[in-house]
Amino acid sequence: MTRVGATGGQNARRVGRAAAALLILLTATASRADSPARLRVGTSGDYAPFSLDPEGPAPLDGFDVALARAFAADRGRRLEIVRFAWPELEQRLAAGDFDVAMSGVTVRPDRSLAGRFTAPLVESGAVLLVRESKPRLTLDALDHPGTTLAVNAGGHLERATRARFLLASVRALSDNAAVLGELVAGRADAAVTDTLEASAWQERAPGLVALGPFTHDRKAWLVRADAPALAAELDAWLAAKEADGTLASFRSRWLPGASPAATAAPLPALIAALDERLLLMPFVAEAKRGMGRPVRDPAQEARVLESAVAEAGTAAAAAGRPAPPEPCVRGLFQAQIDAGSAIQEAVLAGPPRAASPPPDLSAVTRPALARIGSRIATALVMLPEGLDEDETRRTLRDGLRAPGLGDAQRAALERALLRCVARAGP
Repeated sequence: MTRVGATGGQNARRVGRAAAALLILLTATASRADSPARLRVGTSGDYAPFSLDPEGPAPLDGFDVALARAFAADRGRRLEIVRFAWPELEQRLAAGDFDVAMSGVTVRPDRSLAGRFTAPLVESGAVLLVRESKPRLTLDALDHPGTTLAVNAGGHLERATRARFLLASVRALSDNAAVLGELVAGRADAAVTDTLEASAWQERAPGLVALGPFTHDRKAWLVRADAPALAAELDAWLAAKEADGTLASFRSRWLPGASPAATAAPLPALIAALDERLLLMPFVAEAKRGMGRPVRDPAQEARVLESAVAEAGTAAAAAGRPAPPEPCVRGLFQAQIDAGSAIQEAVLAGPPRAASPPPDLSAVTRPALARIGSRIATALVMLPEGLDEDETRRTLRDGLRAPGLGDAQRAALERALLRCVARAGP
């Protein structure tokens, strides 16, 4: 394996110092719209272990709620908790009812259009819980008209279930806590949850086994689209808390079955943002189909590259680090553009994917891409020196999950990223 430069401990300290520098600058320049004196956090209260409503007078608690309290205390913000129901998440975020959703929110492209995701906090996957008396059941065996699957209504799990199980009957319940009860009472053949919630449900109802996972998901915080300073502040705080071990401690307490991977560290955060950008390409393709526009738009591509160089320079100055070489920034963003174009071409080679019109390209999708592009540029700046090249390759290959991404595009992204990694560091 190839490794250069500093040790992991030195890297963590450097990332922590750079993130702290970003936090200081962001605090000093926070926009008035971000209301630095308070933080309104939207959370569901029904999704253990991320957000749960204990019995009795105790306040809401859980992984995300506890982290929200820690962030507010660190940053001197007055915390306000706002309850939401999953079907109304995007609508209430857009309406400004809260500043950020912290409730085990799964990263999805439609949500990327509605707001700005932070670096991931953890990864999970959707599973089916079934009674142990049926040990020979498989995911495929449960996909038939005689099967009933219970799932929480309006969230990621309902969407993933309907996409995976086309023949089974899906019973969507407005109360997530009632999903397990449908299985226990025999009104459903399986209950849909995820790898992080499943263990708690199995403790409440012994004799259940998990099938799957049938998705591979990231959980992150979803910030209002018009609060870029808050989003950047949250990312910098998460990077600092990943570097000093705070996030690992929270995961150990609240998510004992989760992977210990440091998802908010600069490299996985960068790769998650690359993947999120590529996941928006079908929306771009369908919009261009409707407008009769070609996939490649040289003028727009040039604007994206210039913006990336400028964003990287601004982030570097804020963090007190040298800006990445311009060829590194341009090379990585060009590889993204080329990969995105390949996905668009594959989409356009087939029939339209949805009956409803796609999101407006100029007013909705491109602003979302710009928000993600800013995240990518900042994470690129924060890459520490001494990253192992083989580990970088593995992280990239595991983290790029966008459907339709071909081997040639993966290889080009890998080459571009490795050129940047070779030059990363203060």
